[in-house]
Amino acid sequence: MRAGTDSESSAAQWRVPRALPVLKLAGAAALVGLGLLFAEGDQIRLGLAGLAAAALVGSALRDLLAPVRLAVDAAGITVISGFAGRRRLDWDAVEAITVDRRPRLGLAAEVLEIDTGDSLHLFGRYDLDAPPGEVAEALRAARPERR
Repeated sequence: MRAGTDSESSAAQWRVPRALPVLKLAGAAALVGLGLLFAEGDQIRLGLAGLAAAALVGSALRDLLAPVRLAVDAAGITVISGFAGRRRLDWDAVEAITVDRRPRLGLAAEVLEIDTGDSLHLFGRYDLDAPPGEVAEALRAARPERR
């Protein structure tokens, strides 16, 4: 599922599901609430709940500041880098686009891997709001023929 497509240049982008930051913020609020409810004067319990909530808020903030994790056009691929930065990968730099499938807890987990030789960029289902296999096919289709 492409989050956005420009038919003129065959550009596409994939983003975090829109509901995910909201769920993370709600989880952070629930952690703080549970920490206050069950701390019973224990500062360590309250501190741990606050720390976990802060981590969730940080993750939700990243999702809000940089929701688009991956974009492709005729010139190359743009991936998220760092907390909310972007890194442009020209097609010449991309060595391989693969999908790693592994069983985890009775379920198959898929991760899209974009290998440049110098770096490896990994994207899961919740980074792309689409199955990694479909995204890999779309990336391969967007890549110009090598000469």
